[in-house]
Amino acid sequence: MRYRALGRTGLTVSELGFGCASWWGKPALEEKVALGLVHEAIDRGVTLFDTGASYSAGRAEPRLGRALAGRDSTGLVIATKAGTYHAGGGRIARDMTPAAVVASAERSLKTLGVEALGLLQLHGPSIGELDEAMLRALEGLKARGVARAVGLNSFDPAVIEHAVSLPQIDVVMVDYNVLRPEREPLIARAAAAGKGVLAGMPLAMGHTRPLLARLRGPQDVWYAARALTRHRAELARGRRFRFLHHLPDRSGAQAALGYVLANPGVSAAVFGATRPEHLRDNLRAGDMPLPAELVARIRAAQSG
Repeated sequence: MRYRALGRTGLTVSELGFGCASWWGKPALEEKVALGLVHEAIDRGVTLFDTGASYSAGRAEPRLGRALAGRDSTGLVIATKAGTYHAGGGRIARDMTPAAVVASAERSLKTLGVEALGLLQLHGPSIGELDEAMLRALEGLKARGVARAVGLNSFDPAVIEHAVSLPQIDVVMVDYNVLRPEREPLIARAAAAGKGVLAGMPLAMGHTRPLLARLRGPQDVWYAARALTRHRAELARGRRFRFLHHLPDRSGAQAALGYVLANPGVSAAVFGATRPEHLRDNLRAGDMPLPAELVARIRAAQSG
């Protein structure tokens, strides 16, 4: 495992982080499997674990806390998110007020069972919500030792662009993968400004593979249904990248992660996994730099 600086936070993270969300946090995934994935990731050198208070209907964060119980977490960077919460009935609600964010961070600290959150991120704020009161609240969480670094994640480039200009924001998380090359100038500006950059969805949610090729278990059906409901455009674009899954020397996931890790502005790529074999396959990507001819094929597909 290789490690990179998380911007100017003073923190160092594994270049591959484990995302504790979605199916991983659901009761349908057996508890010992979910916890075992975290334990194996730690044993293999992963130091960054990313979750959120609203993830998996509010179950992901407590599950990560159970996975960390009894483990030495001093070298880990545990990242969570505030500003959204599970409101019951499958609904995610928002409360992006400073008071709610502070209360959420304090609850997360107890739920996760850590001395300090490595990173607290606002979960999809608007530009208007990044006002002076919010920035003071984030600074206060750092001053009190609740969080060692603060930031936000967003799929809106305008929000990330604005965050890059704010000295109080340490880290940004962007959706960056082979389907999102347009994020590269933004990542470069963020890194130049000293921000840590986390690449979310580095595997493009599997949209480069045919849906039927993924269906091996209930989690695959769940992810496929979500893709058909929410991400039809990405599925269409993903057809150009089917070649990634027919390479002689690496898996499609390894190729996709290698593409993200080749960007020097990225501090870490955060992926999810619900099977030990997928975790192991993904973690080998850091030792498999992309050859120039594969990079050229990816760029050609992106411009096609």
